[in-house]
Amino acid sequence: MSKELTSRKQDFSKWYNDLVAKADLAEHSAVRGCMVIKPNGYAIWEKMQQALDKMFKDTGHVNAYFPLLIPKSFFSKEASHVDGFAKECAVVTHYRLKNSENGIVVDPDAKLEEELIIRPTSETIIWNTYKGWIQSYRDLPLLINQWANVVRWEMRTRLFLRTAEFLWQEGHTAHATAQEAVEETERMLNVYADFVENFMAVPVIKGVKTPNERFAGALDTYCIEAMLQDGKALQAGTSHFLGQNFAKAFDVKFTNKEGVLDYVWATSWGVSTRLMGALIMSHSDDNGLIIPPKLAHTQVVIVPIYKGEEGLAKINEAVTPIKQKLEAKGISVKYDNRDTQRPGWKFAEYEMKGIPVRIAIGERDLQNGTVEVARRDELSKEVLPIEGIENNIENLLKEIQDNLYKKALARREQSTQSVDTYDEFKKAIERGGFVYAHWDGTGETEQKIKEETKATIRCIPLNNKLEKGKCIYSGLESGQRVLFAIAY
Repeated sequence: MSKELTSRKQDFSKWYNDLVAKADLAEHSAVRGCMVIKPNGYAIWEKMQQALDKMFKDTGHVNAYFPLLIPKSFFSKEASHVDGFAKECAVVTHYRLKNSENGIVVDPDAKLEEELIIRPTSETIIWNTYKGWIQSYRDLPLLINQWANVVRWEMRTRLFLRTAEFLWQEGHTAHATAQEAVEETERMLNVYADFVENFMAVPVIKGVKTPNERFAGALDTYCIEAMLQDGKALQAGTSHFLGQNFAKAFDVKFTNKEGVLDYVWATSWGVSTRLMGALIMSHSDDNGLIIPPKLAHTQVVIVPIYKGEEGLAKINEAVTPIKQKLEAKGISVKYDNRDTQRPGWKFAEYEMKGIPVRIAIGERDLQNGTVEVARRDELSKEVLPIEGIENNIENLLKEIQDNLYKKALARREQSTQSVDTYDEFKKAIERGGFVYAHWDGTGETEQKIKEETKATIRCIPLNNKLEKGKCIYSGLESGQRVLFAIAY
């Protein structure tokens, strides 16, 4: 198997594209801007789904499904929401094709009375539905999530990070009070942070978006921000306090405990397949993909090294109890005894695909009662006894998971700095990483900085330390530093 990847130092973007292709994660489709997620990539997404779905259900949420197509009129009911998505919407205008002399054409007689929008997000269709579900405080809170696909007509696309169609989950909840809705928004932000840090092994900073960066139609957008190996930021998840905006737009009212009619309070929150991009760019190296053990579909691969059928038969017999003991620990194992490829080719394949642990076992190993164990995160090997191998591997997987997080955290800390002047700021942004700086709180200053440096305010960190200073751009008074970076 060819292992050649462009190095990260040479061209980080090309390295990423090479890796997605060579690790068999995804490929471009026949539809511009859309991707095919291949089995190796989808297996990781499924592990993400399973973990997140359990976390959602553990916090009281249930799953439902809402239509892909949304009447255009729904979007006009919440003005700021439609402004935020208007340029990205795909529109269905007809419902039938027909044969003609020029081949298949759209039937002009099959024009829809009202155009339908392929969902860029589902607030409008869901709140139109909730109107029929909510009448009393007894119907609240309504805590619903859906796993779905959405379409946002992106002009510049990159596999996983930004595609015209992508997979995600979107939670939409309704509450009796503003306080309950804010608590829900913060709770789900913490769920996302827990998942990204403890499953993906990627450290994040929790914060609130500025008004310029806020979700269209929200009163507040909370976010988690990750730093990738090239020093760029990635918004890894968002949770929105929507206030009563959508309830008022779709007339969703309830009778409270005092018998008074009021509008409900809303939240929405979501993460998408761009988390796959975050995972790849956070941990992988010039030899290929690195997957945190908690998200690896196959955590351990066993490769036999033998001569002849008799040697393979002996190893097959020895591997069976090893595999059973590992699986009894809840460890996913693949035994690759294909005779179509040499061991070296298999080693390269599993290194490229990021399998956390590789066990090699040969006839001499059987005589010694040992195996060779290679860990993907450090590209190191050691010889371990077969006796008790399941305990050693279980501990090793935990060690790899922790090591990946520690390495990512150390990298972020090394690439984070505070600056006090605009000259320092521009130099720091050019180097890459997170930059803490004072800002005067105005959208005008924020936009000027973005235009001149491409850096955006990623968030105002939660529990931020109050600190008086001068805005790096305007020189006006500032009460705290905010987090800047160039982002994907």
